[in-house]
Amino acid sequence: MEIRNYIAILWRRGWLVAGLPALVLVFSLLRPAPQPAPGYVANMRFSVGVTPQAPSPSVYTYDRYYSWLTAEYLADDLTQVVRSREVADAVAAEAARAGLKVDISPEAIQGSAGAGKLHRILTVSLSWGDRDQLQVLADALATVLSQGKTAYFDQFRKAGTPVELHLIDPPSIGQAGVSLRSRMEMPLRLILALVAGLALAFFVEYLDDSVHGPDDLEAQGLPVFGAIPRTGILPWSDRKLR
Repeated sequence: MEIRNYIAILWRRGWLVAGLPALVLVFSLLRPAPQPAPGYVANMRFSVGVTPQAPSPSVYTYDRYYSWLTAEYLADDLTQVVRSREVADAVAAEAARAGLKVDISPEAIQGSAGAGKLHRILTVSLSWGDRDQLQVLADALATVLSQGKTAYFDQFRKAGTPVELHLIDPPSIGQAGVSLRSRMEMPLRLILALVAGLALAFFVEYLDDSVHGPDDLEAQGLPVFGAIPRTGILPWSDRKLR
């Protein structure tokens, strides 16, 4: 099928191609999707270190090189540890001591470690719906990590090399931005409606057995001696003369 035939089909079925996205747009404006409640996020940063073993006069310790290297590995591990149920429960227990009893999901806590000069810096964020409650939870999270109040830190104490997290940037609370899903919901609806309109237009054209031009007659084996064009602006196939 030539390109001009596609254009002719879209011209005839344009009400389907344009109508379906327009209908979706009107429906979305009349019945907008429920907006999520405004949320808040607290960000804080820790420096990660390991208490080095006492130097021995008989063993060379490489100027504590391995202590610094271990701290870098631990910073990477902690980005996953802070998302664990163990840390979430410890934060909930610490917040309960401050008078706030809530259940914290591990997904609410996120951690990241930078590259380059930030190898031993751990950035932690905590998301919550209530700003006042978030302040209590953020302080509890800072206490849990800086004082090592989980079994994860106990294993290093038993080994004689405790992990030390020092809070270098206290919790800073700000409003969370709109999620990418919320921003892309309307454009995706319109794009899907446009694709569905195009597919429906060609499907209706496939089922239509009416004659729109000389090509339709020739496809049925009927000879065409000439055609009288319609007036106005029409697709090329409808103005074809023979």
